[in-house]
Amino acid sequence: MNERNARFTIDCDVLPRFTAAYLRVAGDECAFIETHTAHALPRLLGELARRGRKPEEVRWVVVTHAHLDHAAGAGVLLASCPNATLLAHPRAAGHLTDPTKLVASATRVYGESRFAELYGQILPIPAERVRALGDGATFELGGETLRVHYAAGHAKHHFVVDDPALETVYTGDAFGLVYPALQKSARFAIASTSPIDFDPHEARRAIDLVVGLGEKHACLTHYDAIEDLDEVAAQVRGWIDRSELWLEQAVASESSADAQTQRIATEYRAALTEHAFGAKDLALLSTDILLNAQGIVVAAERRRRARQIPS
Repeated sequence: MNERNARFTIDCDVLPRFTAAYLRVAGDECAFIETHTAHALPRLLGELARRGRKPEEVRWVVVTHAHLDHAAGAGVLLASCPNATLLAHPRAAGHLTDPTKLVASATRVYGESRFAELYGQILPIPAERVRALGDGATFELGGETLRVHYAAGHAKHHFVVDDPALETVYTGDAFGLVYPALQKSARFAIASTSPIDFDPHEARRAIDLVVGLGEKHACLTHYDAIEDLDEVAAQVRGWIDRSELWLEQAVASESSADAQTQRIATEYRAALTEHAFGAKDLALLSTDILLNAQGIVVAAERRRRARQIPS
């Protein structure tokens, strides 16, 4: 491998091979794509050192979107890489220069103690160290050109990063979740419909965008590089279709949001029985099942309100 023009997967999470960041090296410059949380900082800097690189050589820190499992560590990483600039979608950039709303929202959900355990410290990033990228914008790294493409559906502030030199696209959550521990006798991929921006139409467009870039590799945050893009795309589209059906049922229902969430989570688990997963496998998916159900219910409530607005 030419380590002067390469990418390296970094296992960020407390669960093995669950959440990835990527170190991209080109010439004399480096970039991190995704940061996970503050707890991942030693792993990120450790990978940099293993490749014989220094924090001063990091030019860019790129986040695909502002969800905390992707971007919560951006502030502490920028503080450790004095020459780096954050690259993000404009909406994501605003959340990261002033993370007050992100922190408050997550703290309400988890409580202060659990929030600190999950995410650590979230530092605001000085505006002068942030560059918001428009759809189709490019950035240079060691003589290579990378391009971002907006990819809503999972989050409105989401983009993917095309890296033609390595035939790679970094997909964040726009191309689904492919946990290595669940790749048994066949490929298994699901969509991420977590709160608050799930949009089935846009989610399908994002899948088509990734496939249409024509790259050999898709680097997922959850988890690692894959090459069977058509197979993963088909499975993720199938879960988007199911999720849209559950969404429409929730729109038509008069049950409470909690009841709808529990109903969808139950149907989600039933759908997973097709894959002959055991209790350990379902436990690994338990958080995703609940978050995906919650995201579908939030989307249903938004659609219901939109239908009530007089034309």
